[in-house]
Amino acid sequence: MTQAAIAIDTLCKTYSGGKRALDGVSFEVPRGQIFGLLGPNGAGKSTLINILAGLVNKTDGKVAIWGFDIDAHPRNAKASIGIVNQEILFDPFFTPKETLEIQAGLYGVAKDKFDAMALLRAVHLEDKAHAYSRTLSGGMKRRLMVAKAMVHSPPIIVLDEPTAGVDVELRQQLWAYVKQLNQRGVTVVLTTHYLEEAEELCDRIAIINHGQLIANKPTRELVGMAQEKVVEVTVDRDIAAAPDNACFQKVELKGERVLVITYRKDQANAGEVLGAVQAAGLGIVDVSTREADLEDVFLNLTRAA
Repeated sequence: MTQAAIAIDTLCKTYSGGKRALDGVSFEVPRGQIFGLLGPNGAGKSTLINILAGLVNKTDGKVAIWGFDIDAHPRNAKASIGIVNQEILFDPFFTPKETLEIQAGLYGVAKDKFDAMALLRAVHLEDKAHAYSRTLSGGMKRRLMVAKAMVHSPPIIVLDEPTAGVDVELRQQLWAYVKQLNQRGVTVVLTTHYLEEAEELCDRIAIINHGQLIANKPTRELVGMAQEKVVEVTVDRDIAAAPDNACFQKVELKGERVLVITYRKDQANAGEVLGAVQAAGLGIVDVSTREADLEDVFLNLTRAA
């Protein structure tokens, strides 16, 4: 069980016309984790996921899914992974129950080993089991896609923007189900543009930009890379202009009494910042701080790249 759930080695994909979507990407997804795969639009995430799904042929490199090389053992590799694509793909004239039963047949899952109603119950669609799939709401269709990907009980599930267009309550239900899957030992690979979700859910995060891997670290370590910190200081009197100091990276006046000061943690500390405010002849009434988050790190890394 020390083997990676997904192992990607110098993966390249060049489309006809010369568009290079992936350029030597290498990383591993540890078994049993929730792994975040982030990047701007057009970074190469969907191409990578489509290669895992067998929908796109790689140009070069190696990919192994649950220990099975996708070239040498394609059937075993595909049986080891379930993909929830961004696009909602199923026949609108089948019911959710029929959709899952057909999917089970495609994967050769024996009838006595498959319970469509139990799977629909898990994604809160049991009451819609016999309705036409076209009548489901956007959030329900998204959850049906998750259930469809889990029909053959794969050890790995890939969720490509699973909460796009889903309201807050349904999003929370979906994440609760994802956490349950992970607790049962399923490895989850997640792409999302909701970075606060990735920060809360993922054990480890990789960031791709322009087809190249620019970061791959445990989530806490990645967030810790951010050096900027913001402190809001409420002073004891109205001021016309914000004071300046060498330890401030940036300072703004918010209203007439609140200073919004940005500083780098590797160059100053909060005590020095507050001391600089007092040295300008201002009394401090209140202080609040904002720590850097994954969004700050993501923007810094992608802008630099």
